[in-house]
Amino acid sequence: MSNQQNSIMPLPQQFVADVRQIITTARANAVRSVDFCRVQMYWNLGKRILEEEQQGKARADYGTYLIRNLAKEIEPEYGSGFGERQLKFCRQFYREYPIVNTLRSQLNWSQYRSLIQIPDHDKREYYELEAVNNAWTGRELQRQIDSMLYERLLMSNDKEAVLAVARKERIPESPMEIIKQPTVLEFLGLKREAAYYEKDLEQAIITHIADFMLEFGRGFSFVARQKRIMLEDDEFFADLVFYNRLLRCFVIVELKTGELTHQDLGQLQMYVNYYDRNEKLPEENPTIGILLCSRKNDTLVRTTLPESNTTILASEYQLYLPTEEQLINEIDEVKSNFNKDK
Repeated sequence: MSNQQNSIMPLPQQFVADVRQIITTARANAVRSVDFCRVQMYWNLGKRILEEEQQGKARADYGTYLIRNLAKEIEPEYGSGFGERQLKFCRQFYREYPIVNTLRSQLNWSQYRSLIQIPDHDKREYYELEAVNNAWTGRELQRQIDSMLYERLLMSNDKEAVLAVARKERIPESPMEIIKQPTVLEFLGLKREAAYYEKDLEQAIITHIADFMLEFGRGFSFVARQKRIMLEDDEFFADLVFYNRLLRCFVIVELKTGELTHQDLGQLQMYVNYYDRNEKLPEENPTIGILLCSRKNDTLVRTTLPESNTTILASEYQLYLPTEEQLINEIDEVKSNFNKDK
């Protein structure tokens, strides 16, 4: 009887959780170790190719000849990962990272391949640091590069401040340091031409909440959707509520599929006031309100909000990943409006 009881006695949950964590961590470390060995392999290939290439520097086309013929030798044996294009990446990788000790074990080869295609050193450092700080996947890193995250942050911040946050030398002090203009929501899969309601936009965001918080910035945690607010006998619902641990404050997001109005800004201000007076702890910072809209009138926003406003922001969203030229034009327009506000 005693043996039977022992065989069915439940194990302590913390013990089982600890064992699972040990296994999960070991597996993750094994994958990361393999990935980094691959990074080191490509770095050493690039180093050896460049050394051999420099020996034939008298011939201007020697590098092209060398890589093309090396690919013909090794690709049939080792596969497409050692083709001509990949070997060119290896050579470029070594040129951009000539000191092996500067390589980061948290990054894999696909991430380094994205990074070495960024010519601006500061911009590359920013993405490298943020990929490590936020544990971005290769897909997430490339998406942030394609959406010009760095350039959008520089619209309302100086370069040293942006890099200091990435280097963990300082923490953000204002919402403008982490929230970008415009907000790019191509991952929602909503068509630009189709008419849709705010509830459709909200549901799409909830479905892709991890991608939304990645686009929104660092330090966000999801709190609630359609948060019920009672003011005497009147009932209101805030679309989305987040908390940002870096800014140490609540962030309320209101969604508008049309052009914003001064009534929209007034309603958002009411929600912010409610949270400041009823939800915010004394040691926390004032609540931030963000109105995401498909179109906004900057003059209306400036006129509606007080000149000293630092907590209510209006941001246009885009449902597609724009081309670099389109995004640069958008950034220049926002910069112009931002300078007018000063």
